[in-house]
Amino acid sequence: MVVTPQLHQTSYTSMAKQNCRSKISSVFSDGFLFVGGSIVALIVVWALWSFMSASSTADPSFLPTSATQKSALETPRDPVDTGFNLRFDPPDPTYYDDPDMSYTMEKPMKNWDEKRKQWLKLHPSFIPGIENRILMISGSQSTPCKNPIGDHLLLRFFKNKVDYCRIHGYDIFYNNVLLQPKMWSFWAKMPAVKAAMLAHPETEWIWWVDSDAAFTDMDFKLPLDRYKNHNFVLHGWEKLIYEEQSWTSINAGVFLIRNCQWSMDLMETWSKMGPQSPEYDKWGEILHKTFKDKIFKESDDQSGLAYLLLKEKDKWGDKMYVEGEYYFEGYWVEIVGTLDNITDKYLGVEKGEERLRRRHAERVSESYAKVWDEHLKDAGYGRYSWRRPFITHFTGCQPCSGDHNQMYSGETCFDAMQKALNFADNQVLRKYGYMHKDLLDSSDVFPVPFNFPA
Repeated sequence: MVVTPQLHQTSYTSMAKQNCRSKISSVFSDGFLFVGGSIVALIVVWALWSFMSASSTADPSFLPTSATQKSALETPRDPVDTGFNLRFDPPDPTYYDDPDMSYTMEKPMKNWDEKRKQWLKLHPSFIPGIENRILMISGSQSTPCKNPIGDHLLLRFFKNKVDYCRIHGYDIFYNNVLLQPKMWSFWAKMPAVKAAMLAHPETEWIWWVDSDAAFTDMDFKLPLDRYKNHNFVLHGWEKLIYEEQSWTSINAGVFLIRNCQWSMDLMETWSKMGPQSPEYDKWGEILHKTFKDKIFKESDDQSGLAYLLLKEKDKWGDKMYVEGEYYFEGYWVEIVGTLDNITDKYLGVEKGEERLRRRHAERVSESYAKVWDEHLKDAGYGRYSWRRPFITHFTGCQPCSGDHNQMYSGETCFDAMQKALNFADNQVLRKYGYMHKDLLDSSDVFPVPFNFPA
């Protein structure tokens, strides 16, 4: 058992007081026979009690060296109260000690469930709550953006993700290197996801979020109970997959994947359609023929995933959840124009709900999300809803390169990104006492008055 300086002092004080009381009692019991001796004894006891009481509140630095070292070296928990024992990694061998274990996509991981289970058994402090533990991953290129404001935009998108993770207690890993040079562009996410699974056996879910996707509802959390029987969650529409067979029936830019062997197998199969594979050109032809609305012949991750859902449903589809009920990720063109109306609706709710106007610490934000739920029962989800969209995805805007889809202008993309990011930022800044006056002005803020917006 480790005794901290505080515990040591408390027990020492208790013993001192107990000894003092027993000695005083003894002195008074003999006082009638030895009055003079009792006075002397009282003086001695009083002196001892004063010394011991002072010692009980002494600075820990005055404790014996061995006691302070023991406390510092054997503290069983992380100084940040996560409940994890971050200072304990036993010498027992794990998959990390296997020289043949590889983080790369070329060498598949086998028996991952057993290896992960063994690691957790050796690190039991990470087991409680594991079923809801999420690691978010995003990333961008290692070189500066071609677009003059691209790096600024990527920084803001990253800040947005960090804000969301901080509010909900999630870890985040941002990767800006090409882990496998041959897996470029949209394929680059796979090596990062596999590496994250191996680096974080304590995490149940890996949540990939593209760099150009922004959280626009800081309160909403993934309904993990809905996905408990599935290993992969993505946004899409089953009718478009199985009836219309469209390559845009899903979006692979945001997905949730369970840290398990099934997922390792899926990524192995999925990655074989990528540019590092000798079958890359063949898969380009297959995907082009399978999806009639796919106008380019290049094999891409989204078409590849849609193909696995369509053609290998028995093998993969039953463990994939195609989420279409809310904006697991939503197309920015249909979202950004609704943000002003949504802002007005939410302010209207706050005017009538004193609990939502109360200032509070950011750390307890989730308790206020429950209050919001009471008022959003009829708001709906997704398109035509006045509920905040969960994730707004700027597909086609290409903030880093600036090579946006010619369907819209670069100015349209920039204004939309700025508006969505400030819409999200207002939800964060308000916890710090400020808000943006204008969603199209990122620099100008005002102090939020007490009881706003009554």
